[in-house]
Amino acid sequence: MSRLALLNFGLRHIARPFLARTKTPAHAEADFRRTARFAFLRPKGLRFEPFPDAAIARITCGPVDDSAGILYFHGGGYVAGSAWTHRAMLGRLSKLSGLPVYAADYRLAQVAPFPAAFDDARSAWDALCQQLPADRIVLGGDSAGGGLSLALLASLLHDGIRPAGLFAFSPWTDLTLSGASLAANEAKDAILPRARMDELCETVLDGADPTDPRVSPLLAQWVDPPPVYVQASESEILYDDGRRMVERLNAAGGEATFDAWPDCPHVWQIFDGWIPEARDALTRTADFANRCLSPRLQSEN
Repeated sequence: MSRLALLNFGLRHIARPFLARTKTPAHAEADFRRTARFAFLRPKGLRFEPFPDAAIARITCGPVDDSAGILYFHGGGYVAGSAWTHRAMLGRLSKLSGLPVYAADYRLAQVAPFPAAFDDARSAWDALCQQLPADRIVLGGDSAGGGLSLALLASLLHDGIRPAGLFAFSPWTDLTLSGASLAANEAKDAILPRARMDELCETVLDGADPTDPRVSPLLAQWVDPPPVYVQASESEILYDDGRRMVERLNAAGGEATFDAWPDCPHVWQIFDGWIPEARDALTRTADFANRCLSPRLQSEN
């Protein structure tokens, strides 16, 4: 049995039933933090440094190019996760890309529901832009954070601001829950319980409109999007959120790529060090980020 198959087996029989029984968002947050401490393998040389005057952590591993960076938004269904929980994966991404990763913390929905996360994302962008120009920043995120990064991108483009590019791991882009894969992959998804998604949406939205593009970027009006790279697993319930997002971006004249992986768990990239598929996915992402930044590098030479 492959390491991926073993991981899927463990997640399907332990993690998913556990998530299905989680009582409150506060419990989900605490459980995610405990998991991050022991289950996510940190690369040697990882550095985690608070960013001055902003809820951002600068994450590096080895030498980096400080003239550019990745602004990253963590996943966790808007109710869990932080820059700290994702530091291991982002340290590896920094090492592979040679770029600093600026991981933003945003208020979780149980503390401040929509649009607090979006407002905090824009504040993180504004803070980083005090250090770097927009065309030297690549946006990124996973799951809810992937959706948040896309919502931020749509807003920035509307304001005439164009980052270098964006990547997303299994992004949650549609809180109307209209994706066909929510039902088609309900039994296949190794970790996310479909039965909790409606309840999660209620917590996140707190009565707000689920079609608001600040939380459902699939429904945003897109203007001249930069290159976008989306990775998702064919067996996860959010598969169609990523697939349809790429279709929308390309229909708007963008250059978006959808990279579908067979039978990987939701945000498998965070299991770097456990399964080779995680390292492969992060390597592809690092290459994408550097390609987004290369046109400026070439023009300076």
